[in-house]
Amino acid sequence: MNTSIPPLIDIGANLAHSSFSHDLDQVLEQSRAAGIGHIIVTGTDLESVAAALTLSREHAGYLTLTAGFHPHVASTFDAEAGRQIEHYARLPEVVAVGETGLDFNRDYSPRDQQEDAFARQLELAGKVQKPVFLHQRDAHDSFQRILREYRSHLTGGVVHCFTDTREALFDYLDLDMYIGVTGWICDERRGRALQDLVSEIPADRLLLETDAPYLLPRSLRPAPSSRRNEPRYLVEVLETVARCRGESAEQVAQHTSANARRLFGVTGAAA
Repeated sequence: MNTSIPPLIDIGANLAHSSFSHDLDQVLEQSRAAGIGHIIVTGTDLESVAAALTLSREHAGYLTLTAGFHPHVASTFDAEAGRQIEHYARLPEVVAVGETGLDFNRDYSPRDQQEDAFARQLELAGKVQKPVFLHQRDAHDSFQRILREYRSHLTGGVVHCFTDTREALFDYLDLDMYIGVTGWICDERRGRALQDLVSEIPADRLLLETDAPYLLPRSLRPAPSSRRNEPRYLVEVLETVARCRGESAEQVAQHTSANARRLFGVTGAAA
């Protein structure tokens, strides 16, 4: 990586995923070498949160985590799960509540249960005064309605892996949310709309993430032999975002890392 570019912060990587179980130390070594200064590990249920917490303690200062229930598993978010997530959310290694939100595309959990789990996690985030890490797919109207109801109690949040419309973007910006951009923008097919839209995200509301091991940037050359995405490929997201915004990679790195430090309070990637 160009040494003039400030260290990057990957705000969302699923490093507790089984695909990293055999070589995580190497993955992290390569991430550091690529200029990734800090990684926030995404927690999506009790099992992944516990695993992410272990990783964050093994790599203290370089990894932190989120704690929450993804909408896909919202049907399992009962009172006991809520108590356990609150316990995790109060730990210093946990920088946000989530991944939480709504997914009406796949409906792996009934929509009413998704909405209930989402509202309860927003309430928790307000209670512990930590930001939220949000997921929304094909559910904008319901998602915005619930988020708006709880917004005044929240310290902030990010709509992770944004791929929606211009109208949705400005609805979230009106709620003072940050916007997370992944390797989706590197896809010459389905990422075209986001390529056109990313320049409209204010510099002080833009965040970068890989969502590893998902969403491997299609623009990587040479193409990796594995389809597994990794935090080191955040550099490809950075460069694509910078090109689409008409800015330098240094400018985008500076803004996005400062934004991540401000929202999540992480300190591992000071400029």
